[in-house]
Amino acid sequence: MKKEDLPKTISIFPLSNFIIFPKTTVPLNIFEPRYIEMINDSMKSNKLIGMIQPKTTVNDKNIPNLHNVGCLGKITSFRETEDGRYLIELKGILRFNKIKELNTKNKYRSLEINYEDFYHDLDDEKKELKFSDLELIFKDLKSLFEKKGFIINWKALEKQSLDETINALAMASPFSLEEKQILLESKTLDIRKNNIAEILKTYTHDVFNNNTLQ
Repeated sequence: MKKEDLPKTISIFPLSNFIIFPKTTVPLNIFEPRYIEMINDSMKSNKLIGMIQPKTTVNDKNIPNLHNVGCLGKITSFRETEDGRYLIELKGILRFNKIKELNTKNKYRSLEINYEDFYHDLDDEKKELKFSDLELIFKDLKSLFEKKGFIINWKALEKQSLDETINALAMASPFSLEEKQILLESKTLDIRKNNIAEILKTYTHDVFNNNTLQ
């Protein structure tokens, strides 16, 4: 997608403890009427929506405040179920900064946004996995995933590029809302990789102590 084609206002899906990164695709099950309406409107126009995490605090209308950084996604697959739900796949395009929330007649929320800090998300350059990176990403994270009961196809991940692997693990990780937001806001891949390592340090002691006791 070209810079000039990027929308300055977008409808948003504020999903707690859920992030999407550029160049990654996630399935979504849409069943709330307001988001059914949002997907209908999006499918009639550019098929773009924004994913952004709500905060635990609320505004004066008792609606959750939003984090400042989210990710623009494009609907790449759409299917309606017999009971009226929408099953879609959303592909991350690039991250955005929230400028302000818009007042509209729609039941869903909309934002004015800009992309200036994240145009590099559109680059096609891929970094190859290095052995040192593999050790950092997989060793402690694999133990944490297994401890939390998460099942990951590690062999498949090892075949991906470094950015795809790190982003996929960041999205699927059993980290908190705040920790996932830190990963989303990490400007470069190296910063994100290091932040994963830092977050893991807070989990590692508990994980390995419990493994020893079993």
